[in-house]
Amino acid sequence: MSEGVLLHALDDGVATLTLNRPDKRNALNQELVAALKDGLRRAGTDPHTRVVAIAARGPDFCSGADLAELERISSMSEEENLADARSLGDLFAMIRAHPLPVVSLVKGRALAGGCGLATSCDIVLARADAEFGYPEVHLGFVAAMAMAVLRRKVGESAAFDLVARGHRIGAPDARRIGLVTDVFDADDFEHGCARRLGALASLPTSAIRMTKALLYELADLSFSEGVERGARVNVEARMTEACRDGVRRFLDRSR
Repeated sequence: MSEGVLLHALDDGVATLTLNRPDKRNALNQELVAALKDGLRRAGTDPHTRVVAIAARGPDFCSGADLAELERISSMSEEENLADARSLGDLFAMIRAHPLPVVSLVKGRALAGGCGLATSCDIVLARADAEFGYPEVHLGFVAAMAMAVLRRKVGESAAFDLVARGHRIGAPDARRIGLVTDVFDADDFEHGCARRLGALASLPTSAIRMTKALLYELADLSFSEGVERGARVNVEARMTEACRDGVRRFLDRSR
């Protein structure tokens, strides 16, 4: 496992990228954002990786932007601020476009950009005492970089309530509105996450890749276009060796 602001590990097809700034509540700075992008690129091209997990050391998942980064904003030009904002947005977009499923493992607080990072993942697994929120409005900011993801996850009314009030919600409420996929008790969090990751990694990679790509592609298509695209992906899946093996096994069990 490498050292630095981000730790890398690979076990049974699961590549885990662990935020490693526990003394800063894993706050996002330029170095950590760049390291996450690099880790995602490496995982996407590694033939041994089937699932990517984003975890965190220490009590909190991620508190948002680093204070030192916030202090820089006042001295940055409009162009520099735009480049800085786009860097975080590019990370969220990279997760969505990643060929493999990306799963966040959230304990403690996931706030502001940290909440955006967690919920931009395809699956969000949370410890029961985790907290989620977009408090930017209290600082005169807008939770702008996370909104494209947020409104797709929870719908407009719930999204507006979260970003306009800037309040925190617990993991059970986050699951109720669709921000979180599953919630585990504290004493089962690690094992529960490991079970979910292992089950996902055991599925045919070709089918998972096509499933993720099609699901997000449908957001930009009309219904009829989506059905046509689905038909083409269906054919692509039928031609894979994984599908042929799966059909053979099913038929053998049915006889």
